[in-house]
Amino acid sequence: MGAYLIRRLLLIVPVLFGVSVIVFLTMALIPGDPALVILGPYATAERVAALRHDLGLDRSVVQQYVLWIGNVLEGDFGRSFSLDRPVLAEVMDRLGPTALLTGSALVLSTVFGLAAGAVAAARQYGWTDRLLTALVLVGISTPAFWLGLMLILVFAVYLGWFPVSGMFAVYRGGGLGDVLHHLVLPAVTLATVAAGVIARLTRTAMLEVLREDYVRTARAKGLRERSVLYKHAFKNALVAVVPVIGMQVGFLLGGAVYIETVFQWPGIGLMLVNAIAARDILLVQGGVLVVAVAYVFLNLLADVVQRLLDPRVQA
Repeated sequence: MGAYLIRRLLLIVPVLFGVSVIVFLTMALIPGDPALVILGPYATAERVAALRHDLGLDRSVVQQYVLWIGNVLEGDFGRSFSLDRPVLAEVMDRLGPTALLTGSALVLSTVFGLAAGAVAAARQYGWTDRLLTALVLVGISTPAFWLGLMLILVFAVYLGWFPVSGMFAVYRGGGLGDVLHHLVLPAVTLATVAAGVIARLTRTAMLEVLREDYVRTARAKGLRERSVLYKHAFKNALVAVVPVIGMQVGFLLGGAVYIETVFQWPGIGLMLVNAIAARDILLVQGGVLVVAVAYVFLNLLADVVQRLLDPRVQA
C-alpha cells in the first residue's frame, strides 16, 4: 500500500500542473481588458496602462503564468479588486459552506444510491426494481437547477417548511439547527443526479456479482439470502462503485456553482458567479484552482479506498 500511495502521489504532480495551466489560460484568454473593467470606461489611457503593468498584463502569457504560479506556490493568490481582500482569504471563507453542501449531498447520494441499487438488484424484474429504476431515470434526467426551483416553489413558498435561500436566518439565525434547516433543499437538489448514477451502477455491479460462482456456492451451502446479498455480493460490488462515488465529487463541486446561485448559498460557487460577472480574474482563478485541487485529492482518496477493498487493483 505504501508503494501504491507514493506512486499515485507522484502521478498527481503532472495532473496539478495541467490543472493550473488550464485554469490560468481559461481566464487569461477571455476577450476584454481586465484593467479597463476595474477602472471603468472613463479611465484615462495612462491609468489603464499603469494598472496593466501592476497586474502584469503587459507581459506575455507565459511570463504571466510563471509569475502567477510562483506566487501561488508561495501562498499568494493575489488580491480581489471587487472585494478588496486577499483571494486566498476569501476562498477559504467560502470553502466551508461549499464543503458542507457538497459533503452533505455526497452522503445523501451515496446512502440512497447504494441502497436503491442494492434493493433493485435483489428484486430484479420485480415491481420494486421497476419503480426504483423509473425513479432513478427521472432523477438523472431532471435538470438540477429546475429541480431546485420546483423544491423552492413547493416546500418553501407553498408549504413554508424550509427557507427560500441563504445559509442562516436573517434575524436570530446562525445555530446548527438553523444551518441544517437551510441545508435540506440545496443538498437534496444537488444529490439527486449523483444518487441516480450511483444507484444504476450499484444495481449493475450487484447483478454481475450475483452471477459469480462463489455466490452460487454460498447459496448451495444454505446461507440465508440476505447474508448472500449483503455480506458477499454487496461488499464485492463496492469495488466497482467506489471510484464512481469519487468521480461524483467532481460533478457535485461543479453542480454547486448553479445550486449555490439558485439557493444563494454563500459558497465558492456563488463567489465564482459574482467574480465572473465582475471580471475579477484573480478571484476566479483562485477559486477554480482550489476546487480542482480538492477534486484531485478526493479522487485519490477514492482510489485508496478501492485498493483497500480489493488489493488486486493496480494504479
